[in-house]
Amino acid sequence: MASGPSRPTGTRAAGEVPVPKRGGTPPAPAGGPAPRPRPRAQLHPGAWWLWALSLGSAATRTTNPLLLTLLIATSAYVVATCRPNTPWARSYSAFVKLALAVLVIRLFFAVALGSPIPGTHVIVTLPEVPLPDWAQGIRLGGTVTAEALVFALYDGLKLATLLICVGAANALANPTRLLKSLPGALYEMGVAVVVALTFAPNLIADVQRLRAARRLRGRPDHGIRGLLHVGLPVLEGALERSVALAAAMDARGYGRTAQVPAPVRRITTALTLGGLLGVCAGTYGLLTAQGATYGLPVLLAGLAAALAGLWLGGRRTPRTRYRPDRWDARAWLVTGSGVAVAALLTLAASRDPEALHPGVVPLVAPTLPLWPAAAVLLGLLPAFVIPKEPS
Repeated sequence: MASGPSRPTGTRAAGEVPVPKRGGTPPAPAGGPAPRPRPRAQLHPGAWWLWALSLGSAATRTTNPLLLTLLIATSAYVVATCRPNTPWARSYSAFVKLALAVLVIRLFFAVALGSPIPGTHVIVTLPEVPLPDWAQGIRLGGTVTAEALVFALYDGLKLATLLICVGAANALANPTRLLKSLPGALYEMGVAVVVALTFAPNLIADVQRLRAARRLRGRPDHGIRGLLHVGLPVLEGALERSVALAAAMDARGYGRTAQVPAPVRRITTALTLGGLLGVCAGTYGLLTAQGATYGLPVLLAGLAAALAGLWLGGRRTPRTRYRPDRWDARAWLVTGSGVAVAALLTLAASRDPEALHPGVVPLVAPTLPLWPAAAVLLGLLPAFVIPKEPS
């Protein structure tokens, strides 16, 4: 029987599917698109939280509105550059609205209930409501001064900046991936925290979805009527999600513990409680002048004991991690940028307190200190080292 025409080695017939070599990447089909590159590993979610909490800690060290505004702009730029297209990433706008509400409420309390800050620049004098003798120290109405309003503005802006920084962490970090990174001893508590953190993003996503559906049907989605018609489906969705979460946790054996000898349990409890007490005593020593000598050693010993207790406690919660997140060089850069902002602003608050805490009595215009402002700009580093995830 005659055989077909032979072909040179290394060639293949038309339409033949190439066979990949051992250990190599499968080649693309003839005329087809090139294989997609492997996606880059995501940033560890703990790095985002440490970065955001460091910015929030820096916000507590100053009442300068220019520096606080710069911190807000820094977090907003990083969120706009790096946040993924996920439901929890949309919660940042809700935290911004909450921060604005806190600022307005703080100013309202300063106007309605008065302020202990003395002032000479009277803006308006409201009718004062007389109160009984047992309510001494509280007043309703009265004189509203510019000094009192500026002090309330500075104080409310500091809290608003802290809320916006927490919102940035919620928008950037995947809460379920953060749960995987917790030690085994904190797993059950971490589940509760993650469920609480995902409540607001899921609620916002449900409200947006239902409002869009009502607009498509030509029904009102604003006002009291729209709120009432949206509220019931949102509550129903939250209950269904809770039941599904409980079923999933029960199916995966949530809450099971391994058999650990009684002496190990006692040692774990003693190390954890003793370590936490040591951390409290060491922190108190660092904050007081008398305990400056023993504060740092006690704090380090308490941290070591607490970490040892958490490591032993993790043996009671056997679980595995699928594709655990790696703490790579990018995570160190993101965390280091936030810690640097907090450390430099803490140093600036001790070196030049007047620049970071502008006075209100007498009323003076705040100035922007140069090197603390440059320190805040270090928080922009994640926007340049972390590319935005594709949608």
